[in-house]
Amino acid sequence: MNIKRALISVWDKRRVAEFAKALSERKVEIFATSGTAAYLRSCGVNAKEISEITGFSEMLQGNVKTIHPKIFAAVLMNLFEEDYLRLLKEMNIEPFDLVAVNLRPFQLDDSLDEERILKSIDVGGVALLRAAAKNYRNVVTLCDPEDYDAVIESIDRCGDVELQKRRLLCVKAFLTCQKYDESVIRVLCDLFAVDPEQLKRNWI
Repeated sequence: MNIKRALISVWDKRRVAEFAKALSERKVEIFATSGTAAYLRSCGVNAKEISEITGFSEMLQGNVKTIHPKIFAAVLMNLFEEDYLRLLKEMNIEPFDLVAVNLRPFQLDDSLDEERILKSIDVGGVALLRAAAKNYRNVVTLCDPEDYDAVIESIDRCGDVELQKRRLLCVKAFLTCQKYDESVIRVLCDLFAVDPEQLKRNWI
């Protein structure tokens, strides 16, 4: 089976325990951010924390979780040339074959409190989704719980996730990032009294 190592970091935990359990039953090693790992363990799933890879605990009230060279190298490494891969192996960095990430919804009230807004913007999750999607041929990228079953079915059918399905999940991940960024832009335009249409005209 080509899916051997997974990274899971989810805000929306619908069906993730069942998905992780199914992966674990198929001998997939699971790593997760601390909150997700604790949830999975409470559901009886063996999940290791990514701090075992990075050597660091989460920082800044959980705002820095996955942003670490060992994590992003593990997600992107198969894109690089053989010399780079050899270096990463010397650094004991193993690739991830599957990344499941969904983002905390960027939905705020009308108070437009700048500090609260800026603290609410997801950085690591978006970056991780983009990195995994960029390397879709080597990393199955999941951002929607509705896709969990199809991935397990594909693994059971052929030991992998078919290329066309990977491409669909890749595009879905980039679309998710786009929609998330658009929601942030709308709020920041209101906060900073910026005319988004004027900005668009300036970019044309």
